[in-house]
Amino acid sequence: MLLTEMAPPPGAQEVAGLRARTRSARRGALVALSTSIALLATAQVLADRATTREQTLPLAVLSLGVFAAALPTLALTQYVWGARARLLRRRERELYAVARSGRARLLTRPAVAGGWAVTLLLGWTVPRFFREASLHTFADALTWGAEALSVISVGAGVSFLLWWALDAVGILARALRSGGSPGDPWDPGHGARPREGAALWTGTAVAVAGLVGARAHLWEPTTSVLYVLLAVALVLGVVTDE
Repeated sequence: MLLTEMAPPPGAQEVAGLRARTRSARRGALVALSTSIALLATAQVLADRATTREQTLPLAVLSLGVFAAALPTLALTQYVWGARARLLRRRERELYAVARSGRARLLTRPAVAGGWAVTLLLGWTVPRFFREASLHTFADALTWGAEALSVISVGAGVSFLLWWALDAVGILARALRSGGSPGDPWDPGHGARPREGAALWTGTAVAVAGLVGARAHLWEPTTSVLYVLLAVALVLGVVTDE
């Protein structure tokens, strides 16, 4: 009997479903992160290039709105991703006695933390645009809020580094003791999913990096190029892993 004609072992279909849900949550979290950074960077580059306060004000409001929406969205999507990943690892341990090694987390977690850092840095510059739009009182209030958020962010960053270091030690120790989850033939796994997904994520990352570079004045693209990069970041982010 062919392997694909055999009945899956108990729990195999459940684990395959949990893996699919975890991949979906990961994709949603990364799309939210890349979209937030791309929109913030584009709005701020355009605000930098505005010549009058009437042109600056709507872009400042857009930057503030994107930043205010980004923080809870990133927190929620990444919480769902983490919760589903923990549920998957717990179920794998119950069925296979071991979970997947998790070595990819050693890179993905710092990368996501770096995305948070870029988002916060962009958000902390929002008050300056309101000041340039001559809304000084509102800009002062935003500055106070940004300073308070920066203190919280530094504390969260230090806590993350300690937690990541401890988790990295645990992952490496488990990798030395075991080869990781044996997997199962009923889970399509990486081989059955479109390999174009990696190329699309790479394109998204390059477009977002280009927008951030423009915001940091590392290069000076034309406005049309900015819009092209923004469109690439949004479109490729949406179609990844489809």
